[in-house]
Amino acid sequence: MPKRERNKFVKRGQIIEIKIEDYAFGGKGIGRIRNEHGEFVVFVPNTLPGQLVKAQVKKSSKKYAECKLFEVLEPSSDEMEMPFQEIAGAPYIKLPVEKQHKYKKDSTLQLFKRIGKVENIEDLFDEFITSPNDFHYRNKMEYSFSAIGYDREEKTDVDEFTLGFKKRGTWWCGENLDKDSGLFDKEFEDNLIKIKAYCEATGLAPWHGPKREGFFRFLVVRKSYKTNELLFNLVTTSYDLPKFDLTKFANLLVELFGNRVAGLLHTINDETGDRTIATTGSIDLVYGKDKIIEELLGLNFEISMKSFFQTNPKSAERLYTKVVDYALENKEAIDNTIVMDLFCGTGTIGQIIASKSKNTKIVGVDIVASAIEDAKKNAKRNNIEGLTFFAADVGKFLLEHSEYKDKIRTIILDPARAGIAPKTLRKIIDLNADRMVYVSCNPATQARIPKP
Repeated sequence: MPKRERNKFVKRGQIIEIKIEDYAFGGKGIGRIRNEHGEFVVFVPNTLPGQLVKAQVKKSSKKYAECKLFEVLEPSSDEMEMPFQEIAGAPYIKLPVEKQHKYKKDSTLQLFKRIGKVENIEDLFDEFITSPNDFHYRNKMEYSFSAIGYDREEKTDVDEFTLGFKKRGTWWCGENLDKDSGLFDKEFEDNLIKIKAYCEATGLAPWHGPKREGFFRFLVVRKSYKTNELLFNLVTTSYDLPKFDLTKFANLLVELFGNRVAGLLHTINDETGDRTIATTGSIDLVYGKDKIIEELLGLNFEISMKSFFQTNPKSAERLYTKVVDYALENKEAIDNTIVMDLFCGTGTIGQIIASKSKNTKIVGVDIVASAIEDAKKNAKRNNIEGLTFFAADVGKFLLEHSEYKDKIRTIILDPARAGIAPKTLRKIIDLNADRMVYVSCNPATQARIPKP
């Protein structure tokens, strides 16, 4: 058996310092190592062209290496000062939004050229639609408790009670969020430090990742832009629960945010996995209500803590408007026909189409039964008729319902990031619909669609 050739540029586990020169889709900065052996490409997530970074090689091949970002040693000349607290989850917040748009557009089009082999993609491109809000646009955030913090001056882990976000590149180390991050609700995030102080004063321990023990785990918050309400979910272990007064914690939230508090839920999660919702845990309502109402394009949608809903609702309105424009481009042809909404989730897109094309029948399919139940309730709340929802795997549903073949005018696809399985895609194509509108949150998987 031939001996495997050693990489002449980097080895797995190696710590390197590298200048980022370019940008690839998905937030990966591109650096290059040049020596007597030639040129070698290095990908470092969450970095920008112009930055000098410290990173660790996690995967190495003959042609390229993938790294994990440790630290930005020198900023890019493009970066601006921001009035927000810097967090690991927003590596591009200092980049002018015009530059963000350019990177996003250029890298997406390159994917369709490189993976999809669509050479004339620029000629087919319609338009770049921007978010109406550059900051404070998110409607959900998850904040982590941790017993391990980070001393930025000493550049070392320290034992301390933290509530905020994980330190970049770690799963065990947290950093306090002391003020507005620029992503979520400013009033809430400016007061998170008070919530942390209250929890710390109880004497109960935050979660210690390496030891897999502790009481406080997560604080999850949903926001309604329609009502300006906040829905909270405090996640703890069951150990020491008798020592913590959930009603007093609810009172604290009301003291801080008044009638903005829609409700407080409490989740018990004794599992070691780093998730807010445990498969074996419980979730109970402590105060108020367990859902909030959000509005999209004049329709109301009830959202629970576990519901999937677009993170940026104002941007979602623009996205869905474009989807509806494509679906109803020839409105006369779509009237009195069937539109199939696959991977429909809570049925948002289908309901919007039904509200604008009264004689059109919508068939929505999604594998998540709770999402389908929410879709039915939302359709009833919005007084929209002509919708039928099925809780089923899309591929199996199409196999079992051959009656829809040659009966569908338009198919709406909105799959998860992994995209659509080839066998399922073939079943979708075999429906012989006149039009397909594919909504993708990952153009890389969308670009891999084989040509029919």
